[in-house]
Order: sequence, then C-alpha cells, then structure tokens
Amino acid sequence: MTFSYDMSLEPKYEKPTYPGTGNGLSGDAGEYDVIVIGSGMGGLSCGALSAKYGDKTLVLESHIKCGGSAHTFSRMHNGGKYSFEVGPSIFEGLDRPSLNPLRIVFDMLDEKMPVETYTGLGYWTPTGYWRFPIGSKSAFEQLLMEQAEDGPKAVEEWNALRKRLSTLGGSTTAVSLLNLRQDAGFLATTAGSLPFVATHPDVFLDLPLTFDSLHKTVDQIVTVPFLRNFIDTMCIFCGFPAKGAMTAHMLYILERFFEESACYAVPIGGTCKMGETLQRGLEKFGGKLQMNAHVDEIMVEDGRAVGVRLKNGNIIKAKKAVVSNATPFDTVKMLKPDTQKVPEGVIKWRDELGKLPRHGAIMHLFLAIDATDLDLSHIQDPAHLVVQDWGRSLQDSQNLCSFFIPSLLDPSVCPEGKHVIHVYSSGGEPYEPWEKLETDSPEYEAYKEERAKVLWEAVERCIPDVRDRLEFSIIGSPLAHEAFLRRDRGTYGMAWAAGTSAPHAGMLGGVLPFPFPNLKTPVDGLLRCGDSCFPGIGTPSAAASGIIAANTMNPVGKHIDMLKEVSKRDPLYKFLDPGPLANLYRPFVEGMTPSPELRVEEKAN
Repeated sequence: MTFSYDMSLEPKYEKPTYPGTGNGLSGDAGEYDVIVIGSGMGGLSCGALSAKYGDKTLVLESHIKCGGSAHTFSRMHNGGKYSFEVGPSIFEGLDRPSLNPLRIVFDMLDEKMPVETYTGLGYWTPTGYWRFPIGSKSAFEQLLMEQAEDGPKAVEEWNALRKRLSTLGGSTTAVSLLNLRQDAGFLATTAGSLPFVATHPDVFLDLPLTFDSLHKTVDQIVTVPFLRNFIDTMCIFCGFPAKGAMTAHMLYILERFFEESACYAVPIGGTCKMGETLQRGLEKFGGKLQMNAHVDEIMVEDGRAVGVRLKNGNIIKAKKAVVSNATPFDTVKMLKPDTQKVPEGVIKWRDELGKLPRHGAIMHLFLAIDATDLDLSHIQDPAHLVVQDWGRSLQDSQNLCSFFIPSLLDPSVCPEGKHVIHVYSSGGEPYEPWEKLETDSPEYEAYKEERAKVLWEAVERCIPDVRDRLEFSIIGSPLAHEAFLRRDRGTYGMAWAAGTSAPHAGMLGGVLPFPFPNLKTPVDGLLRCGDSCFPGIGTPSAAASGIIAANTMNPVGKHIDMLKEVSKRDPLYKFLDPGPLANLYRPFVEGMTPSPELRVEEKAN
C-alpha cells in the first residue's frame, strides 16, 4: 500500500490561539522581553537560554510541532503506530557531556534526553560497502589501508592534515562557541583562551583559515582519491564538499571523532525529543512556546523592532528584542516597508539578504516495512550514506542520499516486527520543476515517483527485497518540505561558500573571510539566529547560533556567571570558565553590553 505525501497527510492545523485570547499564556497585554520567531534548534536554544537569563520569553512556531526539521511525524497503519524522522539523523556527542553545543545547552538547562548509541556510519559506494568507524583512530587508519588506492600514503596524508590543523583544533577546547557574543563583551567571555593563545601564538596566523574554504588546505596535503572523497562526505552535511565548506566544520571532526568515547546517538522516541528537551528548559524558566502561531509581520517603530503581528491580526509586543530563527529569505518577507516606516538601509539590506544564494531542496522517502526473517547482519549501524558516482557532485540530489533505520536501536518508533526507514537526498533538489506543478495533479504524483526512484534504489542496496516487505510508503517533495518546515522554496539553507565574506558580515567580515551575514540587523532590537548565521548548517551549529544571540542580548556579567555555572557541571566543561582574566576585562566592557540598540532603557529614554 503506497501513500503520496501531500498536504492532506499532515495533521490539519487547528485554529490558533494567542496571548490575550484565552490560551493560558501570561501577560494581559501580550508583552514579553524577547520574542523568538521559529522553534528550530536555534530558536529554542535562544529562547530557553534567554529565559534562563531572566527574560520573559515567548517562542512562536508556525507549525503544529516544535524543533524545525528535527521533528517526527506518525502514521497509524493496521492498528500500529509508525513514527518517522523528517530531518537530521546523524548526531555525535549527545550521550554524555561533550563539545557539541546542543548537548552543552541541555546541561546548562539541566535537562536530560535519553539516547541509544552506535559507532559507525555505513557507506554504499560504486566500489561496494564499507564502514566509517567513529571513536577509533587505529580502526580508521585500518579502513584507509583496506579501501584507499594507496593505503600507506592515505594514512600519512590523513595524519599530516590533522597535524596541520592541530593548533586550530586544540582551540576548540580553549574557547567554546558558548563563550561568544557579538559585542565588546567577548573580550571578557573569551579571556579564558588567553593561556592557550600565549602557548600557541601561531593560532593568530591560522585564524583566517578557520573561516576559509577547507579545500585550500586539503589540496596542499591530500592526494589519495579515497581520502579526498571521504573528507567531502564529512563536509557535505554543512551543504558543501571540502570546496566551499568552512575549515571550522572539519576541526570538530578531527578533534572529537577519533577519541575513544566518541559515538553517534539516536534520541529515544525520535529527534522530536531534542526540541521537547529544549522546550522543557524554556518552560522551566518561565518561557512560553506557542504553536500554530504564524508571524506575518515584524513591527517596527522609531527604527526599532517592537513586536510582531500574527497572521490572524493579533499583536504581541517585545520590550527588548525580536529574534528571527527563520531563514534570511523568510525573515525579510516579514519586514514590510510599504506598510511601516523602517530605518535607512533596511530596504537595501532586505533586498540583498533575500537574494543570497541558497542550496536546493530535499527529497524524502518514508518507508514502513515488515521485518519478518529480515537479515541485517551485514550492517552494524542505523545511518548510511549512498553515493552513486564519485565523479558527480555530492550536492546533486540524484547522486548522494542517506537512509536511516532508527528502529534498529529504538523499537518504540514502530510496531514489533517492523522497521521504519527515512531516506533523503542531499540538499540539492532543484525547486524550479516543482513550483510549476499542482500538488493534486497526476503530473505531480508522477514526478514524485520519478525523483524518488534513486531513493528506493539506495535502500535496495542494503535491503534488496524492500518493496516486497512494504507496509506503506510516503514520498515527501520539496513542496511539502517548504510547507511544513516554513523554508522558502524548501531550501536546505543559505549557500554562501567559504572563502569570501558574505554581504553584511559585519566588522569581522572586513578582516576575515567570514561567510555569514551578521546576526544583527539594521533594525534595532531585531536579531537573527539559525543555520543562516555563524556557525552555519547543522543541528549543533544552529543551536550555537541561538546561544550566541541570547548571550548578545544580555549584560556581560550575566554571561560570565552563566559560563562559570555550567563549567562546574562536568570536568570537561571547565574550559568554559573565562577565569580570573574575565574580571580584568569586565570593568572595561561592562558598560558596552548589551550594545545600545538592545538596551531596554535606551528605548525608554
């Protein structure tokens, strides 16, 4: 039995309720300190941390579920419930305290999320199946010896790459993304890194390399095709292969993935648990999350963002700031200079941000299968990458895809004796052919089948008789991706390749090749977070962007206190404490934080 994935298969939106209309949210006037638009990992991290800082915070989510792409949907079939992932599936560092910003924010909020773990990633390539073993340097070197065209040379080049980037890699445990903020206060919150800098002065020379394209370093060191291909696949989750990927993305992998304790994690109950965990943290500190709340307009008065207007016309005010976790393409649509006066420069900023290059969309295939007598002993892990041709771009949605079988580790997501599989393309599916189709037309259904063919074939590499075992299937098109994740044209994200500074990159973009627009905007009190901001695409990166935004909205003293608090939660987090040097810088920068455009008292005056 096969279902087509269209609007009718998702739960219908219920009539929204908003502050002041009897939904139980506090505040008669519907006024908050901070309003966050969107409950992706960036938005929820920003909202939860803002609430912990003491701000009265409201997170508004247009969808019926939180988490952005990290959410789960369910279908009933023959009396059984099947739950499917719709977004990211490969997570490292969630099982214990780690350098993963998402795990750190869980610990900052003192929230737990149970997981199951696994230690490899399956690869199905033109030359056959092989497995990347995480958590073992020797096992990876053995893989290179077995699979690379020249094993000894591949091992030598891999170690040379690690050595070349070792100083920058070591900096990941000298200063964390959580120490960052976008004002002068960062001098105090990152002061704990000064001892590392003093003993590794070459880190300054390598600083531009952090934001530059990784391929510039790889091309100097790595020649073995197998190793170059592997590096490209490790980068592609940020949207680019090594050419276009920020070197910083690889630093975490080089440092963390080969430690003995490293492993991948599957949230028990689905990736929706990540959003639910952040939601608990938000609500623990008095924050609110409102679903079915579609923001139509960001309201601007006297050059400052003062709130939002919802699609039903209701207005919610923000005293301190509005933070948009939407893509830049969706954010600029909410600024409406035709109906309100906006500061000088906003129209230019809006037009340029809205025209930034973007990745394509994603194709999805959701499968429920009968697992009776199914032998999967030839695989060890639930997550797999499938490459059709190394000679084609990994950004080609018909060349690279992934499939994930969470029920191998978490039987709660489907009935006993069954499996659920999420198959998804790389973020390069062209949107243009889809926008010409009507979602209820035979042409639309036919095109879905045509574009999903490669996804079926990917799973058949592992389970040859998967079609015979089928209980039901659902194809998710870019139109569905766009509709339910509220991402303009279903895009995977902004596609500014590393190597040059993006427009509106701020002061940092003037001295370094910073490939992200500023989280601040020409509108006072309006900030951005999410995967279009530093540090980029990916669940941990999006969470980090939300944390940086929350830090930026608060005085440096509160930020330092927060860092000291979390540094005591686990020995690994000790490096988060900026130490006594923070107290040296604090008197000089405290009066400049938060920056003037974010101060409530400045607005009042």
